[in-house]
Amino acid sequence: MLTDLKSAIRQLVHSPGFALTAIVTLALGIGANAVVFSVLNAIVLHPLNVPHSESIYMVQRFKWPSQSYLDYKDLRDRNRTFESLIAYDIIGPVGVDTGSNPTSAWPEAVSGNYFDALGIQPYLGRFFHGPEETGNLSAPYVVLSYAFWNGYFHADRGIIGRTVELNKHPLTVVGVAPKDFRGTELFFAPALYVPMAELALVRGFDTNKERGDHSAFVVGHLRAGVTPQQATADLNAIGAALAKAYPNDDEGLNFTLARPGLVGDMLGGPARAFMAGLMLLAGLILLAACANLGSLFAARASDRAKDIALRLALGSKRGLILRRMLTEAVLVSLAGGMIGLIGGIVILRLLSAWQPIPDIPINVPVNPDLRTYAVAILLSIGSGLLFGMVPLRQVMRSDPWQLIRSGMASTSARRFSLRDVLLVLQIAICAVLVTSSLVAVRGLVRSLHSSFGFDPNNAVVVLNDLHMAGYPDDKVLPFQRRMIDSVAAIPGVTSVGLNSDLPLSLGGGDSYIYADTTTDYKPTNYAADAMNYNISPGYLAASGTRLLAGRDITFTDDKKSPIVAIVNRTFAVKVFGSIDKAVGGHFKFWGGNRAQVVGVVEDGKYRSLTEDQQPAMFFPLEQHQSASTFLVVRFSNPAVVEPVLRTVHALDTSLPLAPRLWTEQMSTALFPARVASVALGVLGLLGAMLAVTGIFGMASYTVSRRLRELGIRVALGAGRREVLSASLGRAFWLLTAGSVAGVVLGLLATKVLSFIVYQATPKDPFVLAGVTATMLLLGLVAATIPARRALSVDPLVLLREE
Repeated sequence: MLTDLKSAIRQLVHSPGFALTAIVTLALGIGANAVVFSVLNAIVLHPLNVPHSESIYMVQRFKWPSQSYLDYKDLRDRNRTFESLIAYDIIGPVGVDTGSNPTSAWPEAVSGNYFDALGIQPYLGRFFHGPEETGNLSAPYVVLSYAFWNGYFHADRGIIGRTVELNKHPLTVVGVAPKDFRGTELFFAPALYVPMAELALVRGFDTNKERGDHSAFVVGHLRAGVTPQQATADLNAIGAALAKAYPNDDEGLNFTLARPGLVGDMLGGPARAFMAGLMLLAGLILLAACANLGSLFAARASDRAKDIALRLALGSKRGLILRRMLTEAVLVSLAGGMIGLIGGIVILRLLSAWQPIPDIPINVPVNPDLRTYAVAILLSIGSGLLFGMVPLRQVMRSDPWQLIRSGMASTSARRFSLRDVLLVLQIAICAVLVTSSLVAVRGLVRSLHSSFGFDPNNAVVVLNDLHMAGYPDDKVLPFQRRMIDSVAAIPGVTSVGLNSDLPLSLGGGDSYIYADTTTDYKPTNYAADAMNYNISPGYLAASGTRLLAGRDITFTDDKKSPIVAIVNRTFAVKVFGSIDKAVGGHFKFWGGNRAQVVGVVEDGKYRSLTEDQQPAMFFPLEQHQSASTFLVVRFSNPAVVEPVLRTVHALDTSLPLAPRLWTEQMSTALFPARVASVALGVLGLLGAMLAVTGIFGMASYTVSRRLRELGIRVALGAGRREVLSASLGRAFWLLTAGSVAGVVLGLLATKVLSFIVYQATPKDPFVLAGVTATMLLLGLVAATIPARRALSVDPLVLLREE
């Protein structure tokens, strides 16, 4: 083996161009697979960094991840299949104040048994525990995340026992979480952990007392020996009992289990599907690289035909020659794998530090581990064996005497050689990658210019939470009214309004809606499940939402007036049958409250860009107070952003403000589409690079093998067109066949992208034309140098040499 290794190194040193091309080609394939596998490992295979994470499951209600806190307590106390169940709720942001340098942070409210059930040990101090949580305001404690403690408190070990105010509510710091613990959701890294008992004062309203309020997430460890099916049956037995006891809130209650870390199946399903598709495309990258290298090694074996013939004639065994070729291939693959892995590690570290939404602690830790290294090594060795076996037939069936006489292997009159098949396969794979890339990029471009039911252009949004500044409930509405009037007076501001939650942001809730004639408010009797928002007068104009019928909300729609609402088109059609019937009609919500529809607006997107049209309703802020709102300011001059900030700040200097252009605020909604587009764009670029090298290698080899024939053709009077047709015609036919097959496969494969990338559709003339033009351009670029060599053939020189 040492002799084979020395021989392989010597051969590669004598062919530096071939060695460099082969190593870089394989580095691209293995590097792409290492990066994608690391992301797959972090997101799908091992999303939680807690002990015994394989036995943790999320409890879903009707396949939806959130539960009511009261239902959680019943499940926790009455189930027989879980070691423990914990609840948590993402809050935020909240104001953090220690007496100096106030800031804002995103905490997580967790049940008292949270840390004990997960088996987490504190880095500093202690955690709060289940017995300490005996009711509202019974556990005034807070646990800091390691990152927040290290950054905001500068790793001060004396922080334990000190008081920190969250939204003016004092809590005692009892501990610091370990460095590698990020909570129980993969994408979200909370800065603080507060007990559920303190949620009412920290958030400003209590969601723990309403069985119909589903805002908590529930996860837990299964008992040893219990299957997910048994646990589901146990939970559904409890659900049946809850449905009988609380029919208005829990009728038909049904539970399912999902893997944790990605908000159950809400993000987990699309994420797993996309990562599986991405892993498949990365595998195709590697397969295309192997096909490319297989073609190169086959050509290399043909170029070394006379050397092989001499060895065989002198008594060398075919197995020995093949073994040395395999050694050379594996050596190339290991070198390429090492370079690809190093490049992948650099990319993964950058990806782990990337925070796509600056104001929200969202990022994905995808640091490589032993699994990544093992996969890279196995792929390297496997790839080397795969493309190293391609010259096997040439070596095993070669005739040494024919090789010595002619200097080339004898060829049969086959229409397609193995190299032809490999090139078609490689081109088809690259066309699939290019198609997927163009579909994703095209969808992203469309998403930036689509109708969302509002216009984010020329608008700024300012998050303002009055609870952070300690405003009591009776002071909230007067301050909001002053804020609207003050900002509206700024030159360049065309309209201004407030909304409790922005569409396509992390907030926004939904509620069951009942027909006006309904008297039994069971969940099974609802007429629609509608998104609900609380808005001020002027919001529709500020958001660019079109009013289709009726009127806007006014300041006279206050608590002394009958409850009114504006609904969207889908709501009007689903509940009332038409827009005309909706205006003036009534519906019931939240257990019997009755509202009159005064206006109908256009449909929009509320939770995600890829969702189906769903009902939505907008209530007046005067009737449904909310201390945390978004100020939406539409402007004719972008220079108003600073005056808006100064004006609001002048009203109350203690109020934390976070102004952003609305187009920037939509980063949350566009995040999946952008990630998909970038990932597929990179894979498409790699595929294009492999297509160029494959076509170039095929065309160069064809020209070099047929130089004598081309010289004779030129000597007999062949023109430039005939020379190009004879030398490169076959390569272009193979390019056409591979491109057609790849486009068809790519259009079929990219149907899954429509679930992730908004308005991504394979039925797009631009995509078809783009892929065709791209593959043609790649073919022309790759064949330029071989074509120039074919056209510069000098028949006198060639024939004299022969």
